[in-house]
Amino acid sequence: MAGITVYEFDALVRDESGASAAPSLHLIPSPVFDWLEAQALRLTEVGQAPWLRLIQRGGKRAVQVTSFVGVIRVPNGFQMEVLPKVGKTMRVDEQPKARRLLIEMLRCLHGFRHIETHSANLAAARMPLLEVFIGEFLRAVEHTVKRGLRSDYHTRQDNLFALRGKLQMAQHLRANLVRRDRFFTEFDEFSPNRPENRLLHAALRRVLDWTSQHAHQQLARELCFVFADVPASQNPTVDFQRVRQDRGMAHYDAALAWARLILQGVSPLTGSGAHHATSLLFPMERVFEAFVAKHLPRQLAQGFSLRTQVSGKSLVQHQGQDWFRLKPDLLVQEAKTAHLVLDTKWKLLNSQLRSGADKYGLSQGDFYQLYAYGQHYLGGQGDLVLIYPKTDTFAQPLAVFEFLPFTDPSKLRLWVLPFCLELKQLLLPQCAQSKQILQFLN
Repeated sequence: MAGITVYEFDALVRDESGASAAPSLHLIPSPVFDWLEAQALRLTEVGQAPWLRLIQRGGKRAVQVTSFVGVIRVPNGFQMEVLPKVGKTMRVDEQPKARRLLIEMLRCLHGFRHIETHSANLAAARMPLLEVFIGEFLRAVEHTVKRGLRSDYHTRQDNLFALRGKLQMAQHLRANLVRRDRFFTEFDEFSPNRPENRLLHAALRRVLDWTSQHAHQQLARELCFVFADVPASQNPTVDFQRVRQDRGMAHYDAALAWARLILQGVSPLTGSGAHHATSLLFPMERVFEAFVAKHLPRQLAQGFSLRTQVSGKSLVQHQGQDWFRLKPDLLVQEAKTAHLVLDTKWKLLNSQLRSGADKYGLSQGDFYQLYAYGQHYLGGQGDLVLIYPKTDTFAQPLAVFEFLPFTDPSKLRLWVLPFCLELKQLLLPQCAQSKQILQFLN
């Protein structure tokens, strides 16, 4: 199976006479480029999440992947791995390390916390991401089967040889006027035909078409046999709406999360004719936020707790209504009192680019955003934190930023700190001005 590995924000151009590859620029076959270009145009028209966008490189049309990572499989079978951009700083032979890092980070997302990082890490070193994802889905379904498929009572009507349930007299007379050996009845049947099982069966059939690994094909066939009495879902969107989180259904969680991604994806992609493209994509901003939120509590000082996605404040009030909710990613608090506001940003900074318009790669809009958080959540006094991934070009905290005008050293201050993905910890400043923030983090 043909394919390539790219990173976030890499560009792809048509492989034609005179075209040459370059760092962050990849050559792809014309049919693949045409399909990706059509998808980028469609995403623009319908306003869906822009996992692709059209750009120009060297005077030629190009398609650029954005901040979604995972797997894209074009209808003709061409496969693209999209890895986190931090992998660009690694050597070519360290690509498996970038895959393992992505899988470790995905484990922090809601619905994907059951990923077996040990087995997945071993697999990631020798197989593409699509096969890693398929293996995790099959493992999750196998776990569900071992714990037992849930069944439910369903009301059925049928013309039977024996009386079962309640005789439907009107239908019985119409159907069996000359058939005295039959009974048209309505009865309750205990059956595994429920939406959760239909969805898993449909996802198993889908991955059986995708996988090229013999072990995955064999396991998928064995699991399909278990679901032989359950029809595959014909309308996954409707069946997902009917999923019930009944008591004792926790062992379905991981398998259903993978099934939702397999059957619907972040952006469902459909090729021409009867072919369907694979879209197993994750928004990297959310992945990084979940990763930080998972591991940061270990660094909290005693007595403090971490809240995620807080939305208790608004920017303005208009005619008695609160407008423009302020939602910081993370909030450190003690007894419901906010002490520290933190926001994660999936962007690569460069601590050497200080002068001119570069300003380390920081965004002025992010500073405005944090200033609003500080005014409303901290009362205009205290510390704010912007968290970025640690890289070779951003390995130490930046000097503190103080909001103007400042006449009191206790007013709002902003820290820009690196989060080490390998150590799973926030790197803290060690200076005289950091005494306040170190009360909450260690």
